[in-house]
Amino acid sequence: MPYKEREINKMYYTMGEVTEMFGVNASQIRFYEKEFDVLQPKKNKKGNRLFTPEDIENLKIIFHLVDDKGFTLKGAKDHLKNNSGDVKENQKIIASLERLKDFLVKLNDEI
Repeated sequence: MPYKEREINKMYYTMGEVTEMFGVNASQIRFYEKEFDVLQPKKNKKGNRLFTPEDIENLKIIFHLVDDKGFTLKGAKDHLKNNSGDVKENQKIIASLERLKDFLVKLNDEI
């Protein structure tokens, strides 16, 4: 049976890692942190923000609503408050479909 490396899940992500994931400036992440109550990154003794995987998922939802669907910040806040369960479930489905798409594109390239 071949050895398969398992995916490493981090407990905390630094601000630099988060900005790299989303391709935005740190100031935009800090702004969203102030605007959206669902973002609550931990801060260490130096004051550096440490984002949990839950914070990353919430950021994905916020970016999806604001950038992809064209919501205003107020509209995105209201949508998150009123439909939090539906929004999180939809985000899981979107992430799953993106992984499937990446796999199929990779498979097509190998053929």
